[in-house]
Amino acid sequence: MYKHILLPTDGSPLARAAAMAGIELARKLGARITGFYAAPPATPIEYKGMLPVGFVDPTEHEKLIEQTASRYLQVIEKAARDDGVVCKVEHVVDDFPDVAIISAAKRNKCDLIFMPTHGRRGIVRSSMLGTITQRVLQGSKIAVLVHR
Repeated sequence: MYKHILLPTDGSPLARAAAMAGIELARKLGARITGFYAAPPATPIEYKGMLPVGFVDPTEHEKLIEQTASRYLQVIEKAARDDGVVCKVEHVVDDFPDVAIISAAKRNKCDLIFMPTHGRRGIVRSSMLGTITQRVLQGSKIAVLVHR
């Protein structure tokens, strides 16, 4: 069955729930996991939600990206450790999280991508899946399991 599962996260509650379910699946299968976060590139514009609210030094923004990645991925690391699942984590900066997720799965030789129906950006108007999840499903040659 599956030996190495990629668990992408954006830190949203649904992504955390999917990660916990993915860790449980990995434990039952004796698989290992890679927790993964794709951050948007640092820009001088500061956002709250999706709205620009000010300017920040790009170096400071890069530090915020590192802190955010660490916070999101520590949740996965701790849960995996508590369940006895072998885990590594990584993050990248990329404008296209779907491409980054598929690339991470290939690079890490994962045989399953386990992700939520949607994340921080919410559900697309006419769809039951978020845009990132749809794009991963369409673009991945690696199996994708969508957690509800």
